[in-house]
Amino acid sequence: MDKNTIVGLLLIGVILVGFQYYNTYNMEQKFEENIEMADSLFDAENYAEARRAYRKAASFQTASAYPKNQLIKIAEILGENEVREPINQQQQLNNIDNSTETIVDSSKIKEAKSTYGLFAEKSAGEEEFYILENNKLKITFSNKGAKPYKILLKEYKTYSQEDLYLIDGEGNHFNLNFFSQNRPISTEDLYFEAVSLADSIFVSETEQKVSFRLYADASSYIEYVYTLYPDKYIVDFDMNFVGMQHFIPQNTNFVDLYWSVNAPAHERGRDWESQNTTVYYQFYKDEVEKLTERSDDEMEELTTKTKWLAFKQQFFTSVLLADDYIEAGKVSYVNYEEDSKYITKFDAELSIPVDFKQESNIGFKFYFGPNQYSLLKDYNEIIAEKEDDVQLEQMVPLGWILFRWINKWAIIPLFGFLGNYFTNYGVIILVITFLIKTALFPFTYKSYVSSARMRVLKPEIEVINAKIPKDKSVERQQATMALYKKAGVNPMGGCLPMVFQFPILISLYLFFPSSIELRQKSFLWADDLSTYDSILQLPFDVPMYGDHVSLFTLLMAIAMLISTMMNSSQMGDANSQLPGMKTVMYFMPVMMVLWFNNYSSGLSWYYFLSSAITIGQTYLIRSFVDDEAILKKIHENKKKPIKKSKFKERLETLQKQQQKLPNKGKRK
Repeated sequence: MDKNTIVGLLLIGVILVGFQYYNTYNMEQKFEENIEMADSLFDAENYAEARRAYRKAASFQTASAYPKNQLIKIAEILGENEVREPINQQQQLNNIDNSTETIVDSSKIKEAKSTYGLFAEKSAGEEEFYILENNKLKITFSNKGAKPYKILLKEYKTYSQEDLYLIDGEGNHFNLNFFSQNRPISTEDLYFEAVSLADSIFVSETEQKVSFRLYADASSYIEYVYTLYPDKYIVDFDMNFVGMQHFIPQNTNFVDLYWSVNAPAHERGRDWESQNTTVYYQFYKDEVEKLTERSDDEMEELTTKTKWLAFKQQFFTSVLLADDYIEAGKVSYVNYEEDSKYITKFDAELSIPVDFKQESNIGFKFYFGPNQYSLLKDYNEIIAEKEDDVQLEQMVPLGWILFRWINKWAIIPLFGFLGNYFTNYGVIILVITFLIKTALFPFTYKSYVSSARMRVLKPEIEVINAKIPKDKSVERQQATMALYKKAGVNPMGGCLPMVFQFPILISLYLFFPSSIELRQKSFLWADDLSTYDSILQLPFDVPMYGDHVSLFTLLMAIAMLISTMMNSSQMGDANSQLPGMKTVMYFMPVMMVLWFNNYSSGLSWYYFLSSAITIGQTYLIRSFVDDEAILKKIHENKKKPIKKSKFKERLETLQKQQQKLPNKGKRK
């Protein structure tokens, strides 16, 4: 090795050592500068910028360059669990790779500028999640699009006892669409910056917020602010446009909000859950409307101002309610196939009014929670703005005016009252059935007596039928009605119980499948009174029946059949003039088996109890009602003169006066 070679090697060594020293010193300087900046931002509570500065400082850290306790502080603030060791050769190689990736990312950003304009740098990033929760809700937000990524209802489970999500992650959308610098911008493609430093916040005593900002420049941004309250299903949602008038045309007076949700299936009876899943909406200061449930897909144009819309499932709902109003929009749903884990795909495209001539705030409220009538009724006062009647309770299907009135003022309060004393809803249904049948007992008694009177008149009716041939059916019917009238018998008296009971039966038919109070409440062999019970799973599917056997439905049909047979024997041949009536009466229990096999077992339990109590009441009445005494009373009534009503007396008087008028004219 000659002298020149030795000198060359020494120079190379000096250069490498000098470069290493300079590089380390430079990193220490940058690290210190960024730490000072981050500390000042943190003290000023500018957490988003502080977080970014700490991250930048961490990229220059070396264990030898700064005290390790300072590095631990950075790691804790950033939510990281490790501190980088001194940069070694492998780390230098990694830095080279990172630099290469940065060059590639820069290239992508340049390419993205043609698509996103001033938001190009926000089109690339790392998706991060932030949690806001209370005792009822756990909401996971994504910084990509600043949207609710997951919505967990903490007090409920699916039928298979899994966590119940209204929104479960991927495939859902919540984004603004607008134009900036002649480019269409969709916020779900962009990464927002979290203003809140904490990654997870639990709301216990006072409301808490998480906010995200999409910066156009240092002082202009779009901000989403979500506010959750203790023990509430309500989330305030505010969109703030700060300084955006410089980047969005000032003649723009609305933005488009697109909300789409894949609704997971929650219940056992998929068909029934699907038939009770749809979109509800309320026009501004008007009535609540909905899309038809019994369809595979539906769509509706909202051409007028709308107050709120809801993606409503059988027992749970996601509602978006405007503090002011939604200008217009379109809502739709499409049902998924049987084998999908989702029940329905909801879509809403909404036009939101906004004034870009100045800084603007657009306020909304979310409701993520159960379809419980009393709860929604109470929340109306909390949610309503400007004295609007939002009528959220209309999403609980209680039927038309009469049936809704019965459910609203009788059934629901009775359920609530009995719930204070009984924990088992099967027992509560039994008590309600007993109370209803007891209240209707006087009418049941009158119906039985009326039927008994018609039964003891059977020999006299047969005499009438023998005297008057069949081809003179009108005369035969008139003679029969004259006999009833003379004997003081009202042939319609037997219908009184049904007249009063029918509205109650229909009201309960609507209430039970939509009552969240019955959901997953077990009784006897039924593990969920809101859906069907099954004692036997069939290896095949029977058309109109299903693939299982519901014992409550069978018991209901048997009790109805026995009750029908008892009523038929009591009436004798009183219904002989309606030859198809008996066939219909006996065919009805068979049809009920087909209809109710997939229906709420709580309702089948009620109908079974109602028929069973009717059978017991019939036996009770028979024990102290004497047919001979009734016949004797009828004969006594025949001897009495038929009392005419005042209306009939007046009518006959007018007829006599009219008959006298022509005679007076002839005498003149």
